[in-house]
Amino acid sequence: MIGVAVGATAGFMGGKTDDVLMRITELFQVIPKFFLALMIAFYFGPSIWNIILVIGILSWPSTCRLVRGEFLSLKEQEFVQAARSIGARRKSIIFSEILPNATPPVIVNASLQVGSAILTETTLSFFGLGDPSWVSWGRMLFDAQRLLRVAWWVSFFPGVSIFLTVLGLNLTGDGMNDALNPRLRET
Repeated sequence: MIGVAVGATAGFMGGKTDDVLMRITELFQVIPKFFLALMIAFYFGPSIWNIILVIGILSWPSTCRLVRGEFLSLKEQEFVQAARSIGARRKSIIFSEILPNATPPVIVNASLQVGSAILTETTLSFFGLGDPSWVSWGRMLFDAQRLLRVAWWVSFFPGVSIFLTVLGLNLTGDGMNDALNPRLRET
C-alpha cells in the first residue's frame, strides 16, 4: 500500500513532488535489505510483528517505482486526456482511469513480493531471529540441521513446501495479470 500510494502520487503529480518522493524511495532502495532485516530483528528481538514491520519497510520501493512508471505512461494516454477534457476531477482520473490500468503489473509485483517476504521470514527464522512461538518453515529447517544425515526428510519437506509456495505465488500472479490486464482483453 505504501508503494502504490507513493508511486501514484509521484507519477501523477510530477515536478518537485516526484523528485522528493523518488529520492526518498531511492534512499530505501540502496539499503542492503537482508542485513538491515537481520540487524533490526536482532536488535528488537524475535517477534512476528518486528518481522512484519521489517519486511513492510524494506519491500515498498520496487512497487513504488513500478506504479510511478505506470502512472507516468498512462497519464499521457488519450483516455486520460479525454477525461480531463470533459472536466473530470483529479481524484476521478486517478481512481477511475489510471489506477485500474496500472493494477495488473502491481498484482504481479505483489505476488513476487509475497514470495520474497516468505523467503525473508524463512531466512530470519532459520538464523534463529524468528518468533519462537510461531511455527515457521525456517525454524523447521533450523531444527532439522542436526538430523540431516539420519532423517533427511525432516528438512526436505519444509524446503519443498517453501519452493512450491513461492512458485505457486509467482504463477498465480502471472495468471491474475492475464485475467485482469485490460490491454489483453478481447472486445
